[in-house]
Amino acid sequence: MEEILLNRPGKKIILLGNEAIVRGALEAGVNFVSTYPGTPASEIGNTFFKLSQNKSYKGYFEFSTNEKVALEAGIGASFSGLKTLVAMKSFGLNVCLDSLIPFVYTGVKGPTVIIVADDPSCHSSAQSEQDSRFIASAAHIPILEPSDPQECKDFTKLAFQISEKFKIPVMIRTTTRVAHQKMPVKIEKLPEKGAKLLKGRFVKDPKKFVTLPPRVLEMKKELLEKIEKIREFSEKSPTNYEFNRITNKKIGIIASGISYLYVKEALKELDLNLPVLRLGFFYPLPEKKIKNFIKRLDAVLIVEELEPYLEREVERLAKAVNCKLGVIGKKLLPETGELKPEIVTFAVAKFTNKKLKIENLLNPALSQKGGGKLKIPRRMPRLCPGCPYWLVVSAIKKAVDTKKVIFGGEIGCYMLFGTPAVNMQDYLSCMGSSVGIAHGVKKAADKQKLIAFVGDSSFFHAGIPALINTVFNKSNPLIIILENQTTAMTGLQPHPGAPSIPNGIKIENIVRACGVKHLKIIDPVNQEEFIETIKEFLEKKEVSVIIVCKPCIQIKK
Repeated sequence: MEEILLNRPGKKIILLGNEAIVRGALEAGVNFVSTYPGTPASEIGNTFFKLSQNKSYKGYFEFSTNEKVALEAGIGASFSGLKTLVAMKSFGLNVCLDSLIPFVYTGVKGPTVIIVADDPSCHSSAQSEQDSRFIASAAHIPILEPSDPQECKDFTKLAFQISEKFKIPVMIRTTTRVAHQKMPVKIEKLPEKGAKLLKGRFVKDPKKFVTLPPRVLEMKKELLEKIEKIREFSEKSPTNYEFNRITNKKIGIIASGISYLYVKEALKELDLNLPVLRLGFFYPLPEKKIKNFIKRLDAVLIVEELEPYLEREVERLAKAVNCKLGVIGKKLLPETGELKPEIVTFAVAKFTNKKLKIENLLNPALSQKGGGKLKIPRRMPRLCPGCPYWLVVSAIKKAVDTKKVIFGGEIGCYMLFGTPAVNMQDYLSCMGSSVGIAHGVKKAADKQKLIAFVGDSSFFHAGIPALINTVFNKSNPLIIILENQTTAMTGLQPHPGAPSIPNGIKIENIVRACGVKHLKIIDPVNQEEFIETIKEFLEKKEVSVIIVCKPCIQIKK
């Protein structure tokens, strides 16, 4: 931890991509940081949290109750002139979208950078495999996409510079393999006064900060004009460059993010020498640079993870400069799951008609059919040994016929109730949704029994409005709040009710304040009481809540 505060310009230190983002923000002189924990972005908040425990660090940090609140806190700090960073995983972007789009309209006062981490292959994400790049066209927010930890640091500093120059929030989009990749990162000087500029000042400026018609339409016009100026900046940005500049080849490759590293590896593996256009400035795209690259080619391979965003953009641009260009992307690369070096090598080999020496091993199609030599037994995730949630499973299975009761879940350790041999999830969606969906099911099918699970951090994140709705609109699910006293799944971050928080907020007080009449707090070790309460509350005509209170087994360690 001390190393990340090292002030020795030119020295190289080994950092995760997420840690490099923290270092970049520190070098930029960030004053205010807010986040809600979500993997693969969790280490950003964890590192700032540890820094905030260090007396030598004077910046402000908070774990907010959800991503929308984190962004809104950041907006307030920015409006008051502070250099601000907000971090979240991809689904957090959905949660805060209501606040993000108006923020792009108003622009910043203090430079602001928003980190969003996507998770191709859903290593730590359940509800969908999201490609956050598509937010660019909806929100008109500049997006940078680093490939490795060095770029994570450098791009974070650059993002602050762009934000300051154009008075607009700037997004950095990473993916799991970038966020969790380690390498030696060359550090630069930390600003002497940066972290001390904690106190800002809000200066009234309704024309800038108030999004009301008809002014809001003027703001949109100003935003679009600003984007065109940033596009010109993007054309000259060193983040977009041609690797292997070769003008006599008729085929080439365009790549961004982690895909660029895989392309370099594939060219080395296949002993090929092709021109590669690497894009670090994802939105607005450097269209002139792309046109100059493709106008001399017969075919171009677009290497990108998930959706064919760049592929469609290159097809659009080719119509103006090279309408006969063959644009190849998802014909050779999957649209589902993260890319891997062997997948990209296989695609480049196909694109160039280069024969692979070990084709059976590299060919993903053959591997899926059992033709590959690398066979790894599939293992399902499960709750930790000693997890108090095992006691919840035990009590429920003794209290009810699980085939006749509907079980609703959301994101947290308890989503593992959906795996064999527990099998107690009949629907599962985003944070805060288990209670909201439970209300709809009970309104549609009131004769069926339903138990909705919600974690304590999730309850604070988005569960409270849904609970109020069940009371206000009168439905009667049984809600089991699993209070393990931490945000366990993402690394034991504190939440507003955690014991580590002085004068923490009691969940039971909120539940009572919402108007819930049937409430019981239970230690799941008391199985007999737990079982009888489940049976009793499932028969209630009104919503009922059981708070299962037992610390996460990892806290004890």
